[in-house]
Amino acid sequence: MAILVIALVALVAVAVLGGAHWYVWRRLVRDTTRAWGPARVTGTAVLIAGPVLMIAALAAERGGAPFWLQRVLGWPGFLWMALAIYLLLAVLAGEVLRPLLRRFLERRGRAGTVVEETESAVPEETSEETPEEPQSSAPSRRLFVSRVVGGAAAAAAVGTVGYGTYGVLRGPSVKRVTVPLARLPRSAHGFRIAVVSDIHLGPVLGRGFAQKVVDTINSTQPDLIAVVGDLVDGSVKNLGPAAAPLAQLRARHGSFFVTGNHEYFSGAEQWLEEVRRLGIHTLENARTELPGFDLAGVNDLQGESEGQGPDFGRALGDRDTTRACVLLAHQPVQIHEAVKHGVDLQLSGHTHGGQLWPGNFIAAAANPTVAGLERYGDTELYVSRGAGAWGPPTRVGAPSDITVVELASKQA
Repeated sequence: MAILVIALVALVAVAVLGGAHWYVWRRLVRDTTRAWGPARVTGTAVLIAGPVLMIAALAAERGGAPFWLQRVLGWPGFLWMALAIYLLLAVLAGEVLRPLLRRFLERRGRAGTVVEETESAVPEETSEETPEEPQSSAPSRRLFVSRVVGGAAAAAAVGTVGYGTYGVLRGPSVKRVTVPLARLPRSAHGFRIAVVSDIHLGPVLGRGFAQKVVDTINSTQPDLIAVVGDLVDGSVKNLGPAAAPLAQLRARHGSFFVTGNHEYFSGAEQWLEEVRRLGIHTLENARTELPGFDLAGVNDLQGESEGQGPDFGRALGDRDTTRACVLLAHQPVQIHEAVKHGVDLQLSGHTHGGQLWPGNFIAAAANPTVAGLERYGDTELYVSRGAGAWGPPTRVGAPSDITVVELASKQA
């Protein structure tokens, strides 16, 4: 039964993917070309190769293909994923513009005919149009409209993906947020935590990107660094060298790490060991006391599949409740348990802020907070959009960030 369900889901996914690409092909290729010349053949080849490379890139990453093959397929395959989304959205938007442009051209054509007839001194017999002229001009007008709308759609999609990719590759920007905590003592007022999540080192984002992230974090001179999950998409064997710059992280009270769901797709135990080797403290359902507050961390929900899920009782059960508590938890949905356990502030990631608009609406349906600071009972939740990107190295409407959270004492 399970195999049948998986097969049906796969069949539906292929049908939707194929239908979307056929629709884009029809509007951008078939409707803008007269016959099977070089332009139509090239466009058709691109719209066949794109989804094939996309599926191959996903299968290679999830299937553990040789890392060199993942890297070869990753860039074109994942970029096509983003480009296909915006080609489809742009072509759909073009359906609104198409009749408006056609109507404008028809009115302009009629106006031109009236002016010509008014200014002409030629007898009526010699200026009559033959029946064939409107018939031959109509296809030409439709072709012109298709080319204008199709060209604008393609340019908008390519420009959007290009700018969104540039935004990721240049590295995350720094955000600063001040969070007042009722139980934070005056001595800890102004304590700065650099929060970074969802770096997603993998076949596309490698060592150079990790170095940019590390340099950006260190430039903020934080008191503590919190790496809130989804560090990698791949094994230690393949990505150990890419993660090596993390050993350069510097903060007065050290760096701390909790797992995200992608660590459990990539060998969580091996990565926890590697992170510790790089000098980063791991909080596996654990807590440590810092000057002025407790810092706790829980495993990601995905760890339940390996018997290593979040354990709030172990991390928070026996703590001194008069002290403020900051919790690192990858997914925002863990906020409800945090509220029950009297946490003052939860730091999370996971959502990417939606990463590719309109993905923020999908993320909002699955998460209590998509990005930013929000209060739940007596607990503050801050969700970072993340430093990297999963799949396409592209962000649209959800710029990457590293956030410096400054704790404020209400007694100060």
